Amino acid sequence: MAEKENTTGRTARTIAMKGGGYYSQSTRGAKDVIDNASGMLVEAANAINPPGSDGPIVLADFGAADGGTSESALRRCIEQIRTRFPDNQIQVTYTDLPSNDFSVLFKNLLGVGPQTAHTYLTDIENVFVNACGIGFHRQLLPNTSLDIGFSATAMHYISEKPCPIENHVHMVGASGETLAAYAQQARQNWNDLLVARAKELRPGGRLVMLNFGIDEEGRYLGNTGGINMFDTFADIWEQMCNEGTISQAEFINTSFPQYYRTVEEFCAPFKDSDSPVYQAGLRLVSAKTGVVGCPYRRAFDEAGSAMSAREFAKSYVPTLRSWSEAVFLSGLHDARPADERHQIVDAFYQRYEDRVASDPNGHAMDYVHCYLAVEKAQP
Repeated sequence: MAEKENTTGRTARTIAMKGGGYYSQSTRGAKDVIDNASGMLVEAANAINPPGSDGPIVLADFGAADGGTSESALRRCIEQIRTRFPDNQIQVTYTDLPSNDFSVLFKNLLGVGPQTAHTYLTDIENVFVNACGIGFHRQLLPNTSLDIGFSATAMHYISEKPCPIENHVHMVGASGETLAAYAQQARQNWNDLLVARAKELRPGGRLVMLNFGIDEEGRYLGNTGGINMFDTFADIWEQMCNEGTISQAEFINTSFPQYYRTVEEFCAPFKDSDSPVYQAGLRLVSAKTGVVGCPYRRAFDEAGSAMSAREFAKSYVPTLRSWSEAVFLSGLHDARPADERHQIVDAFYQRYEDRVASDPNGHAMDYVHCYLAVEKAQP
């Protein structure tokens, strides 16, 4: 559930989640995070102001991917809205990049597919859904039209990569001027997207945002005490560079357009009365960090001898691939045929699987998030 918008041409290709329903099928942990925080959406439903006259209650899911991971939590929110406002229509807007697989999103909401299911759209009347294929770093909805904005595991994406990361693939492995450049880019993006949300929100409206970040103990996604996932990405990609499978330029060109903010960085705009975010009327309701364990690791540990290390690796690596594959594909030179690029990336993930299968100890992608609730002040 994330996005990267190519606004300057510094990145070769637009980054989006793997489509065809792969994202939701392979990201059980992301759904666990959202389900565990669904109470924040219920609180938001209880806090918003009544709509004017017969107007609709408007929700938005920013960076929604295929919508599968957030459906249950949004259903709880919609059910609570219906309890408070039984006669008002409800509109839900899903946003992501134009390269997102919106066809799967609508199939998910309609319960169409190999596993049909009931959703809030099939079960609750007077609910209307639309989609917006534009990145969330700009304003997407009309002024004062939004009641509840939601985003999960998405706003760590920055609008552009400010510079290469020469010795790693992610800012968590950067230092010095490179890290400072990413921090500056992330700070500007955070301010801009919050001001955009402030324009969209009605007074009394709420934002509920579950963002990847670095917690008070220095933990982040895939780095909670075991094998560091991003270091493993970089190590395997560098091996393929040293072997000549990819070039040095391709290694340097491969870096995630992401920044993991600390709690202090998340909260800073709300604490400074001179910041554009504060001036736009946004106020922090709550902020906390939390770790949600990797479900694939948990299943392996619980299975004991009933699951082999290879079986664990085959179940685990697809969740890494669902959101990272496009980054490695985008790092490869455009002159390579598409089939060749995909073969290289297939080999990359096969190496990761083989590494986990040879020694599964310490491999897990635990989710580390900062959970933020924000309100637009009353006039």
